[in-house]
Amino acid sequence: MSDYGGGGDDDYDGGLNDTYEELAPEDADPEYDLLNGEQGENAEGGGDASAMDVDHQPGQRQDLGVVEQQRQPNKERITTPYLTKYERARILGTRALQISMNAPVLVPLDGESDPLQIAMKELAQRKIPLVIRRYLPDGSFEDWSVSELITE
Repeated sequence: MSDYGGGGDDDYDGGLNDTYEELAPEDADPEYDLLNGEQGENAEGGGDASAMDVDHQPGQRQDLGVVEQQRQPNKERITTPYLTKYERARILGTRALQISMNAPVLVPLDGESDPLQIAMKELAQRKIPLVIRRYLPDGSFEDWSVSELITE
């Protein structure tokens, strides 16, 4: 029985035919403007390089409008020195994941085997080797080591 109707005549050939032609490589000129039907990048200027984009020279890095972020020096920090509950949750989760993936434990173990408990012990002893990046509204950021932050 066939899925394509009929009663099993085997008329279906899978959509293949013997007249398959291999596609020829593109012979089109890459300088051809498809929208205007003109030859060259700058058809009005006759391909003159001086009529091209003046701001961008070949070999120069072109600015794509990305705002560069600036790092605040450690002396001029304006954010709070307290570890927030959101940062605490992320730090503990990240460190527990690292410990569960066989990262070296930085505190002596007293029979703990739970990665989260080990991460909490590392946080209490300020031994977590992670840095918190706090972004500011002006696009700059501050980096705080976990050992620098006040945890309660």
